Amino acid sequence: MMAVPMVGRAGALDELRGAWSRVRSGRRPVTAVVTGAAGTGKTALVTAFRQERATTNVLAGTARVHSPAPYDWLAAVLAGRDTRGLDVPPDALAWLKQDPDVPRERYTPEALLRIAVAAVRGLVGTHHAVLVVEDLHALDPASLNLIAELGSTDLPVLLLVTSQPAEAALSPELTTRTLARLGGHPGAVRRHLGGLLPAEVGEVLRHVYGSEAGAPELAEAVWRRTDGNPYRLSELIAVEGAAVCEISRRPELTAREREVLGLLAEGMPNKQIARVLGISVRTVTVHVSNLLRKTGASSRTEAALWALSGRRSGDHHVGWRDNDTAARSQSSA
Repeated sequence: MMAVPMVGRAGALDELRGAWSRVRSGRRPVTAVVTGAAGTGKTALVTAFRQERATTNVLAGTARVHSPAPYDWLAAVLAGRDTRGLDVPPDALAWLKQDPDVPRERYTPEALLRIAVAAVRGLVGTHHAVLVVEDLHALDPASLNLIAELGSTDLPVLLLVTSQPAEAALSPELTTRTLARLGGHPGAVRRHLGGLLPAEVGEVLRHVYGSEAGAPELAEAVWRRTDGNPYRLSELIAVEGAAVCEISRRPELTAREREVLGLLAEGMPNKQIARVLGISVRTVTVHVSNLLRKTGASSRTEAALWALSGRRSGDHHVGWRDNDTAARSQSSA
């Protein structure tokens, strides 16, 4: 999938640069919390920041999304590292690393938390470092407690955290408290990434397709299709290729109109469409009339052919039914 260039994130990147500058000048921890829905470019922002300081000591980890385990973040950080010089008990370190066949830990949660902090302290040493915590919302409770604790140490680090909103978290209440604690430190950076603006979508299109893709109506149409979400924008560009430049000339159909059009393309009469969608025949007639007007078709058959040609050309916006509609269709057969 084609990566969307870094557009609309210059201010956020500058904030991270400023936070890192404060770490280097003050030898004290600074926390930066970047939140946003899936696909808004949190990882791209962190990657751009890291690329600017390739020689910096970076400790980076994330969750095992499908099977989270205690201290996932630290286990990811420790993976593949030489840990022989760390001043922590070997059996506790093996447990924190999630080594297979490790003996059952005999430490209290409080003791393990202290050992985990000591392990990170040993990895950082006396040099400046960046601690990257991606997808905090997916972390286990032990990792959340560790990350919150690291923000309160005297380590000379930038603690850079990304997270989706707490309601998407594995542990919503603990994630909310952790984000609040991290964002409450003096000098903390708090940045929420939303969707790109239509003008920013236009800038991406010009970067990918050249100046011919600079029309404001095209940027507006693509923005409506993607809500300005960078991931959905990159997905659209990858799937449709140069056909993206034709989007502004396509009719804008409602979700229900797309359902009706998909069923028309399957040859269903109005009564059957009404039964499948659970609406009246009169409402179907209104939708069909709107479809004929929007697509410029002179008949139901022509509208159906228009939908089928859209499928063949890779237009996933028109003519496809969603899973719920398909399920209703099967149940009514």
